[in-house]
Amino acid sequence: MAANSMYLYGKNSVAERLKANPKTIKKIFLQNNFNASELLDLIKSSGIPTKYFTQRDLSRIKRADRLQGIVAEIDRFNYTPFERLLDNKGLSLIFVDNINDPHNLGSIIRTAACFGKFAVIIPRHSSCEVNDTVMHVASGGENFAAVSVVNNMSTALIKAKKAGFWVAGAVVEDGENVSQTSLPFPLCLVLGSEGKGIRHGVKKQLDLRISLPMSGAPLSFNVAMACAMFCYEIVRQKHYANKN
Repeated sequence: MAANSMYLYGKNSVAERLKANPKTIKKIFLQNNFNASELLDLIKSSGIPTKYFTQRDLSRIKRADRLQGIVAEIDRFNYTPFERLLDNKGLSLIFVDNINDPHNLGSIIRTAACFGKFAVIIPRHSSCEVNDTVMHVASGGENFAAVSVVNNMSTALIKAKKAGFWVAGAVVEDGENVSQTSLPFPLCLVLGSEGKGIRHGVKKQLDLRISLPMSGAPLSFNVAMACAMFCYEIVRQKHYANKN
């Protein structure tokens, strides 16, 4: 595989890329018995070069679970410049601090895409990048939610605040109940790693700290699950604010 290429795999991921951004697909590799008719029609109409392989040979092209009989060679992921996001006050920005699990990052991108009007920001260092696994878990979400990479999270948050954004940090303890807090907009939501939370330097930029109400076991939500619940509340409050 060329240095400027990545692999996308799984039926949903490849199908969404074919619909949203087919020009980024260089080649498609299919298992000999691949029989998803709608997806085959999409591939045929796209005119993208296609080759068939045995299951064993396909797994040599891309070593991963659940290939679902399809792998696409695509252009490297194209990050959106951070400054471009700051020009769109209709967006809510999800800052993902120090999260290294590609499954969590992929789920967060998928959540951002499903709700709409969210973008995701990750640090260049000490974090997972958008790789093959992230895109597989995102299931096409990377086509609909912008992702930016920044050199320094604290500096990026300072820029966001200067541009008029407020910054809310998701914390497990000592935070305001998000459902009982009037969120300010435009808004940045900062999520930390499950083990360490939000780093100290990043915490200095928070305007408010918000938490999810939990009356059950003394545990914490998975960061991707927590992201979905916070995003739901952001969307709900933004909709209410726009109506009034």
